[in-house]
Amino acid sequence: MEEEKILKRQRIYKSIMLVALTAFITCIITTACLVEKYDIGNGTGVLSSLIGSTNDDKITEALSNIENLIEKYYLYDIDEQKAIDGAISGYVDSLGDEYTEYIPASEMKEYTETIMGNFVGIGIYMVQNTEKNVIEVLAPIKESPAEKAGILPGDIIKSVNGVQYTGEQMTEASNNIKGEEGSKVKLEILRGEETLNFEIERKKINTNPVVSEKIEAQTAQLEGNIGYLEISSFDEGTAEDFKTKFEQLKSEGITSLIIDLRNNGGGIVDEALAIADYIVPKGKDLLITVDKDGNEEIEKSENDPIIDMPIVVLVNENTASASEILAGALKDLDEATIVGTKTYGKGVIQQVLSLRTGAGLKVTVEEYYTPNRTKINKVGIEPDEVVELPETVKNPLLVTKEEDTQLQKAIEILK
Repeated sequence: MEEEKILKRQRIYKSIMLVALTAFITCIITTACLVEKYDIGNGTGVLSSLIGSTNDDKITEALSNIENLIEKYYLYDIDEQKAIDGAISGYVDSLGDEYTEYIPASEMKEYTETIMGNFVGIGIYMVQNTEKNVIEVLAPIKESPAEKAGILPGDIIKSVNGVQYTGEQMTEASNNIKGEEGSKVKLEILRGEETLNFEIERKKINTNPVVSEKIEAQTAQLEGNIGYLEISSFDEGTAEDFKTKFEQLKSEGITSLIIDLRNNGGGIVDEALAIADYIVPKGKDLLITVDKDGNEEIEKSENDPIIDMPIVVLVNENTASASEILAGALKDLDEATIVGTKTYGKGVIQQVLSLRTGAGLKVTVEEYYTPNRTKINKVGIEPDEVVELPETVKNPLLVTKEEDTQLQKAIEILK
């Protein structure tokens, strides 16, 4: 029960973050890889060096003229790095591609941690309690050192390594909690009227672990037990996490499987393909990609499958990118029944180019198609069984089992 409460709070946190970022689109990431560094030069030629356009001279001249005018007339001091970042961002934004973006050097580390889905720390979501001006634990991340140490939702963080912090100093406290893997951090926690002290080892945190559950035959009037695996994002290590938890469920006697990809905004393509490889017979097409020159690459399953049982995949309008790759492959190859609502429709892949300045460029490089050459981009995947959630469900991240008509349909199909 306590785990369910924590998981629910985590989902609430994700919901809050989606609102704060203004749109679900900001969470949609399909990344092929982080590639080698590129030299983009310095000074006013930085933009033209990056884009390699035939209009290099015009761009350089225009930027140089603006720079001269600003230096001559502008009243205040100039942050040169901020100006360079702004010039590059302006050019990239002018492409009109919602998925192509420039990441300044100051944001690159955090961005890389986000797309990889891991960082080094103790694994807690924190919020500023403005009423009491304290730092409050929203929830420990599931399976994190903080959860294992006994940190609970609602705990107040009074001090970190002996340094007291107020709610307004949450960023400083967060930076102090982070550190090198294997090192330890001391927290003084206020829980109700009780003061507690914790010493927790910092570890690599998986922010989106695969959630597993066994749906018992007795409680669901089934002939066999159903395994349930929820994948909220395809991060580094997701496929191995999926495999470990499937094997545990299999050892507990499951005879069929539900894979929940609802509200999964994507992630690392190779992780999604690895999970498809656990299910699809060796040698089958999994994904077709096409670049700007029309060159095709076909990804095929490379191993004998380890999952041989009926599968239902749950999807919704927030199922996007890498999760559409997995759902599309399983649908086309008749390896699963797709249940829910039409998916988001992000059928393009980005690469993150690491620049020598420390900045990054996430750029759309390929469009992808399912094994049957079905177009996904701005189209989405139609489920085999269209099932809407009840109108009473206001937030798809917070649906209860009792209201979850899509989950109930999946169970019905697997009976």
